[in-house]
Amino acid sequence: MVRVPFEELRARIEGILLALGVGKRSALAAQLIAETDRDGIRTHGIARLPRFAEMVRLRRIDPRAEPERIASFGALERWNGHRGPGNLAAHAAMNRAMELARANGLGAVALANTTHWMRGGSYGWQAAEAGFAAMCWSNTLPNLPPWGATTPAVGNNPLVIAVPRRDAAGHGAPIVLDIAMSQFSYGTLSAYRERGELLPFPGGFDEHGELTRDPAAIERTQRALPIGLWKGSGLAFVLDVLGTMLADGRATCEIPNDPLQEVGQSQIFIAMAPSALTSIEELNRIAAGAIDFLHAASPATPGGIVRYPGEGTLRIREENMQLGVAVDEAAWKVLKKLESEKPES
Repeated sequence: MVRVPFEELRARIEGILLALGVGKRSALAAQLIAETDRDGIRTHGIARLPRFAEMVRLRRIDPRAEPERIASFGALERWNGHRGPGNLAAHAAMNRAMELARANGLGAVALANTTHWMRGGSYGWQAAEAGFAAMCWSNTLPNLPPWGATTPAVGNNPLVIAVPRRDAAGHGAPIVLDIAMSQFSYGTLSAYRERGELLPFPGGFDEHGELTRDPAAIERTQRALPIGLWKGSGLAFVLDVLGTMLADGRATCEIPNDPLQEVGQSQIFIAMAPSALTSIEELNRIAAGAIDFLHAASPATPGGIVRYPGEGTLRIREENMQLGVAVDEAAWKVLKKLESEKPES
């Protein structure tokens, strides 16, 4: 593990994106990626840069493409991402959803023909830190078996729900839930495998159809365990169908089961303005009461901590800003390798 000052990490990422042709928006894209590692989500930050670079070289991502509004009705809009950088399209879509919510109390953008948004939680934090509640999700390639099946037929579709909140000192401390539809995301499985560690509890099935804690076995079978078993499987399916209908984009069944061809996803961004109906003081009181009640629950293990979604992120963020962002040595080497590569003409 190496510690890298946040601004150095951001600047290095920006240099790579500039070389790949992202242009003037490289600064924002780099900020989003660096913030992902800053918040401790190492599977979806710089770890995803090599795949992004390869997809740009294969012309499956257009680094200069910008999202475009193509239809609207009231507070609902439909956009086309034109297969540009996914995190930039998602950030723009959530910004627009917030603009619509300012005017209407609620706003939604359905985004089609986009690419991997990297960390979905980024857009929940984006909204909550601006005072909005939010819900967003994306479909993916088929990499999760529906309950009762042995082969992948639904996506491990990330779902984000964010709630704005300020703590007793007046600092922003949103509640942000960022989950995949499997017990462990494939990025997490990869991270455990690379560290040579077993999962803390079973995360999928091996070649013999037995539940296992071996991440490599689950990667081989692509039989990750859905959250809530049949409930998570059903939720993944419904998110895909609804998102595709609203965006008029690609469904999971139309996306090749190949990470380097995972393009054309359908994504939904919903922003809500709770302060339009309730005072900010009352909203904070509601959140504080719920958090106090949760913190008072008896931990399952002596000395354990019961945390609300996003609480651990705030702690990791503060530590990484003070000490430098914690980066896996392997990811750091890959980042420096990308810096040294010359873009193709």
